[in-house]
Amino acid sequence: MCNEDRGGDDARSCYPSSLTDAMWAVLAPLLPARDLRKGGRPRVYGDRLVLDSIFYVLRSGCPWRMMPRDLAPADAAHRWFTTWRKNGTWDRVHDELRRRVRVAAGREAEPTAAVLDAQSIKSSEGGECRGFDMGKKTTGRKRHLVVDTMGLILVVMVTSASVNDRPGGRRILQRLAEAFATVALVWADGGYANSIDSSLLSWAKDKLGILLEIVKRTDDVKGFKVLPRRWVVERTLGWLVRNRRLARDYERLTANSEAMIKVAMIRLMTIRLADRPIRWSNATDREAARRINAEQLITT
Repeated sequence: MCNEDRGGDDARSCYPSSLTDAMWAVLAPLLPARDLRKGGRPRVYGDRLVLDSIFYVLRSGCPWRMMPRDLAPADAAHRWFTTWRKNGTWDRVHDELRRRVRVAAGREAEPTAAVLDAQSIKSSEGGECRGFDMGKKTTGRKRHLVVDTMGLILVVMVTSASVNDRPGGRRILQRLAEAFATVALVWADGGYANSIDSSLLSWAKDKLGILLEIVKRTDDVKGFKVLPRRWVVERTLGWLVRNRRLARDYERLTANSEAMIKVAMIRLMTIRLADRPIRWSNATDREAARRINAEQLITT
């Protein structure tokens, strides 16, 4: 067995998805403290082992019941995943890590600008909110994301794939305005407004006080082209699908889908705060890193 201590917080695992000591030092203070006064049966599995189990499912994409035996049992890991979703633990940890990453990069803790986009993804059979995206010819769900200028998620919403960008954009911008009063500018692609229908732009400005700026590609461009601002959210979508659990939506509940996306970002931000080296695996990542460094030099 890979773990030295199956139940304690000092458990170690040999899997690449598992927490290192530096990562655990970042996450441990953010998890809910155990209330020993309530009595009852003591917990058998520690928080670190539970997180290692959840991260294993996230990275490998395996079903919960196919986890290795040296991790937490499937029912225990899934129970804590659901418990932390319902009591807001994932949200609190995610938001705190985002603030820390921004401050460590020399930014303000709360953003003032953001980027909006959506991604249609195939889903497994069954589950709520499944539909057909006529544009992408995909049966499944749609992930609506608003990220800051570093690509860190501010708001996420999972809907049926049949939800168009404009009504979906209206709903997620409403969430954004309720959660972040500081955001005044949002960039989006042409799917959220066109020359015929610009109602979303006027609604966002009048009702939410948000300036929605459309970044369009020129008609003479063939194939893929990196567009200003929009590449930030496209890179975030790429980060997500590198986790095999997110390459397809396997969750039966959209709330679990949203929670799993935040778990993926929690792991990514924990790696950054733990000062682990980042290896750029392709030319897109290297170009994104170059652009970020250039922007930081300009601002400083």
